[in-house]
This record gives sequence, structure tokens and C-alpha cells, in this order.
Amino acid sequence: MTMEILLIGGLWLDGSAWDRVVPALEQLGHRAVPITLPGQGAGSASATLDDQLATVLAAVDSSSEKPMVVGHSAASTLAWLAADARPERLAKVVLIGGFPSAGGARYADFFELKDGVMAFPGWGPFEGADSADLDEETKRSFASAAIPVPQGVAHGVVRLADERRFDVPVAVVCPEFTPAQAREWIEAGDVPELAKAKHVEFVDIDSGHWPMFTKPSELAQLLAAQA
Repeated sequence: MTMEILLIGGLWLDGSAWDRVVPALEQLGHRAVPITLPGQGAGSASATLDDQLATVLAAVDSSSEKPMVVGHSAASTLAWLAADARPERLAKVVLIGGFPSAGGARYADFFELKDGVMAFPGWGPFEGADSADLDEETKRSFASAAIPVPQGVAHGVVRLADERRFDVPVAVVCPEFTPAQAREWIEAGDVPELAKAKHVEFVDIDSGHWPMFTKPSELAQLLAAQA
């Protein structure tokens, strides 16, 4: 069965992050739609989290059937916000290497802001399992193309309103951590949104934090299986 799959990259990425995943998904019979977000490749540096969500919801609303929304890293929260805003319109939410923030939290208050943006901080904070499978060329390419995230996005407040979001099926793709670890974090109360979700499954992928670059065909196969 063909499904439309909306792909949302994490911080500092635009839609081109999925360039090697899209053709693989299409070969597997699905329609892949990479989303370039306001402030991350589209629009201006004054973009807000609400602007990014509006872009995702426009893609959801323009789909002829219920799409599967895929959020990577911080954008796991953006995918979950879409589930909150359109619970009846989504087939599934897939979270790659990330978890949805709770209501009232800032979207991505992770690194220092300077001149109104959160620039890519370099590879230091991502040493170890996150970046172990990235070669030096990929690291250089990523860093040079990284788009500073606007303050209005990074410090945007997560607002959740519709408890029907907990009925939307969720798949947690575990790259630099294991499914067992993800379950532990949820059971410990670290991810309250997924603790309340009624249909959650965990899928392992042997990669670092950016499998769209290092394991694109495997990621496509995994997403196709979820679809």
C-alpha cells in the first residue's frame, strides 16, 4: 500500500537532508515529501516554531490520504505537535533519534544563542555514539551547510491541547541508543508524552544520530516497513 511520508529534519537541516532517503522510499513504492522549514532553508531568520508547525500542517492538509509524519531529533517534537493539531489526519508518527517535549517546554533550548540564532556548535557536543559513523567529509559538509536556527524556533514554547494525540500510533527509531534504553527513559518519566501514548513501538537501527546520511537505504526500508 502506497503511503505519503512527510520527512522533517532536525536542527540546522533543510529538506535536502533526505536526498538519499527519498529515492529509496520511492523505489519501495511510497511518496516521500521532504519538508524545508521556515528559518531552516525557507523564509527568514525571524521564523517561529508556529511558522514551522504551520508548514508541516499545510503538508498534512494537502495530502490526499492520511500521511505518516517523520520527525528527526528535535523535530520529533514538531511531528508530535502535528499529531496534536491533526490527530484524525495522521496515519502514524515516526520519531528518529528524538522524543517529543512536554507542553510548556521550549522547543530546542540546547545551545547558546548569538545574534538571534542558535548556530551549529561544532562536533564537540556530539562526540561518541552520535557521530561515530560520520566520516570527516560528511562532517565538513554538514557543518558548512548547517543553517542557524532562529531564536523564535529554538525558544518557541511547545503547546499541546488535544489528548486524541495519544491515539496516534508512534514508532520510535533508535539510532545512537537502544530500544531498551528508550523504554527505560519513558518508564522513568523522562518522556511523559510517550508514557501516555497508547500505541508505541521501538525499532533499532545501527547508526549514529543522522542515519539519513550514513544509512539512507536502511532507513528507507525501515520507514517503508512502518508505512
